[in-house]
Amino acid sequence: MPTPSPDLRVALVTGSTLGIGRAVAVRLARTGHVVVVHGRDRERAAKAAAEVAAETGGRTDTVHGDVADPAAVSAMLREIHRRHGRLDALVINAGGHAAGLLGMMHSDVVSRLFHVNAMGATHTLQAAVKLLRRGTDPAVVLVSSVMGRKGAPGQAVYSATKAAVLGLTLAAAKELGPQGIRVNAVAPGYIQTDMLSTLDDRARADTIAATPLGRLGTAGDVAAAAAFLLSADACFITGQVIGVDGGLVL
Repeated sequence: MPTPSPDLRVALVTGSTLGIGRAVAVRLARTGHVVVVHGRDRERAAKAAAEVAAETGGRTDTVHGDVADPAAVSAMLREIHRRHGRLDALVINAGGHAAGLLGMMHSDVVSRLFHVNAMGATHTLQAAVKLLRRGTDPAVVLVSSVMGRKGAPGQAVYSATKAAVLGLTLAAAKELGPQGIRVNAVAPGYIQTDMLSTLDDRARADTIAATPLGRLGTAGDVAAAAAFLLSADACFITGQVIGVDGGLVL
């Protein structure tokens, strides 16, 4: 079991077994953090943590649980408190995606999206506040989406859940700022992860053509922005939403 280290910042990255969360975990492990890798499943979280440690030479730990379950989230944070005693950085990334036209999405899908993306983010931030107060220069980054800022046909429900994350970010920044806790968000555009696996060649080409920088983003692009917002270089930045979208929202 990892022991607390006064020399390394302790960071929790939810949803960090793959995609953007995994890239953030790798970036933080390389930049002086003990990274607590999170996944819904114990085995997948442990495997990802071992791989991140092997890739970076950094220190990792794991927690697991469904962020839609407030009891599970509270248990995760209690475990981090027991092992590390504090939390210096938090990246709220765990989320899901589903597309569908209004009137065509099953109610179970709608409920799950809100429970994971919006309520899960809220449960995580609420459970982490006490540990963040014990941290050094504590900072939070929430992962929203370009869809939470501009929307798109077939993305109304998903957009609504990610817009909720933006509202949480802005209000939390005002509330927690006096306690020394910075809260910001990143809003990724079209990023090359499993979420884009349904794009055919035509849709991919159209997406690239609509992006001023002329390419899809990478998980590393988002990780770099998140790492900056967590760093001392961003010590006077809070309540901001950084678009990592190649200029798609202009």
